[in-house]
Amino acid sequence: MNRGVFLDRDGVLNRATVRDGVPRAAATLDELEILDDARSGCATLRDAGFLLICVTNQAEISRGGIRARDVEAIHAKLASELGLDEVVVCPHDDGDDCPCRKPRPGMIVAAALRHEIDLSRSFTVGDRWRDVEAGRNAGTQTVFVDRDYDESLTVAPDAVVSGLEEASQWIIQHPPR
Repeated sequence: MNRGVFLDRDGVLNRATVRDGVPRAAATLDELEILDDARSGCATLRDAGFLLICVTNQAEISRGGIRARDVEAIHAKLASELGLDEVVVCPHDDGDDCPCRKPRPGMIVAAALRHEIDLSRSFTVGDRWRDVEAGRNAGTQTVFVDRDYDESLTVAPDAVVSGLEEASQWIIQHPPR
């Protein structure tokens, strides 16, 4: 079985615009700014033998604020430049009661099945409470990238870091129990 790192997108791989204390997604390819530490963090994790799966909520698709083709272009660029093995997106809103929308673990569990990933030997890295809770619900260790948003965590992560490069170092130094 493989080991994986499940990565949130906005605020972990690319810069999120913060409005009213809450991060907002890039809506077009022109707005996409890949974070420098995402490049180095992904390279470190890949070199250590982890599969890299981006799991992202993109409710703005169902709300009409982002076009699906723009999201697909963003994901293609992220996958190409960061060496991601897959990008999984949930386009649903909270009211849709979707099993894949974080904090539910559906995207993580489905990707783990497709890629033969052992969740007990894997990690989830995110910058919001939904990411940490989804990782915990899926049975991974969790790493919280603290971007100082105006929201609280609902469960305690295994580690708190400032970015993906720091997260990658922590992951390598803390193999799953």
